[in-house]
Amino acid sequence: MSHTRRKFLQNLSAGAAALSFPSVSGLPNSIPFQQKKLGIALLGLGYYAEHKLATALEETKNCYLAGIVTGTPAKAEKWKDKYKLADKNIYNYETLDRIADNPDIGAVYVATPNALHPPYAIRAAKAGKHVLCEKPMATSSKECQEMIDACKKAKVKLYIGYRLHFEPHNKEAARVGQKKEFGNVKIVETSMGFKIGDPTQWRLKKSLAGGGAMMDVGIYCIQGARYSTGLEPTHVTAREYKTDPVKFREVDETISWQMEFPDGAVSNSTTSYASSMDRLYISAENGWLELRPAFGYGPLEGRTQKGLLDLPKTNHQAVQLDEMALGILENRPIDATGEEGLQDMKIIEAIYRSIQSGKREKI
Repeated sequence: MSHTRRKFLQNLSAGAAALSFPSVSGLPNSIPFQQKKLGIALLGLGYYAEHKLATALEETKNCYLAGIVTGTPAKAEKWKDKYKLADKNIYNYETLDRIADNPDIGAVYVATPNALHPPYAIRAAKAGKHVLCEKPMATSSKECQEMIDACKKAKVKLYIGYRLHFEPHNKEAARVGQKKEFGNVKIVETSMGFKIGDPTQWRLKKSLAGGGAMMDVGIYCIQGARYSTGLEPTHVTAREYKTDPVKFREVDETISWQMEFPDGAVSNSTTSYASSMDRLYISAENGWLELRPAFGYGPLEGRTQKGLLDLPKTNHQAVQLDEMALGILENRPIDATGEEGLQDMKIIEAIYRSIQSGKREKI
């Protein structure tokens, strides 16, 4: 079991303790009163930053929207007016490095297209700011390692936007699997996909996205299998399918793959830009758990053979941001680290190798 997996498991506890999640309406009793909040600057003001991160930061208790970084002057004015941002906390990509002199901003959340994550994350780190980066962390394991090294050199935290590490249903799936509540996990099934629209969007351009459905939502399937077993896969076998070679001429449309784990467990996964799917199923020796929907923004639902899971419905991004803020402010252990992002990228690279070779590939 990797260090990251062990930390994730250590953060889980049986029974009611496993359900002590941060609340978007107030801090749980276990979190001390915070006089200091973490100021976060959002870098890249696309859909996710505007409709998920910014709105979540209006609910968070341990952090707040302190600034923005954008290359679009019109967006800068819009956000300045909407969120009452000070002029000194508004940057563009040319002035980003000056953020080093701004004590209002403690962390930068990189929410650009995938291929742009590494350069901006590294610049933020060099400016002495903690780095929060949307998944996938980068488009290659080499770039992931460069980001990790830059943050270590700058002595700043690096967290990846794995919101489901803090979401009650997925935490319960991890607890059930890793604590062997129904015995050893034998088979995990994961699927995540949707029918993608605009054919001109950056997600369909390899130079910006690095890949298609796999990079975007297939990573949830990899994550689900990893935290359901608490183990790291050793081998993968994968195939790619395309029904629209014009729209998907640069990136993958649909990929199915199987991962093998060192204890004999296997996972079967599918991701697609052609149709909607969203499921996590854990089959163990003496029982099962299913989340459906499992990986979307919610509300998520789940059940076991014992019945429905009665768990809190949360704002995923608000909980994620609050927990990451505490990781920075109080040096708390957080498992959604750069090393976690690196491991996912190594697995994705093995999946793409298997598609090319037609063979089972070692991770």
